[in-house]
Amino acid sequence: MLLVNSMSLLWLSYYGISLLVLVAVYFALAFLPRLPRLVITWGVGGAMWAPAFFRLPLIEEGEFYTGWAPAAMVAAVGFLEHNASAITGGLLCLIAGVAIGAVIGIALWWWRRPASTPPAKRVKPDVEDDPQPTRRREPVIG
Repeated sequence: MLLVNSMSLLWLSYYGISLLVLVAVYFALAFLPRLPRLVITWGVGGAMWAPAFFRLPLIEEGEFYTGWAPAAMVAAVGFLEHNASAITGGLLCLIAGVAIGAVIGIALWWWRRPASTPPAKRVKPDVEDDPQPTRRREPVIG
């Protein structure tokens, strides 16, 4: 059951909050053109959603706690503990997540880009259509 298993509830709440952060990042970057905004937003999303495997030693000798956590947290804890293997694994998953997110952003931009339309041909107006081309016309309502 979802509410009994605290790890499932933790991941569910993490992904829910990260969706709010992702939307906030997208709107915060509204001053940028669409392509860089999508690439940065989805890169941040990939960084938040990339999981990494970790292994922490317990108090008893030779026993470890293992599991999955966000790659940024695994790399940060590995840095604080001076654990090179945790930093390497966390950073590789983090970089892969950012790269996959950036590719998704580019794909979304490519999919939703405006269709390029050929330039309209310029047609010369006929003299017969407008008998007095130099005279100014007043605007008419209705």
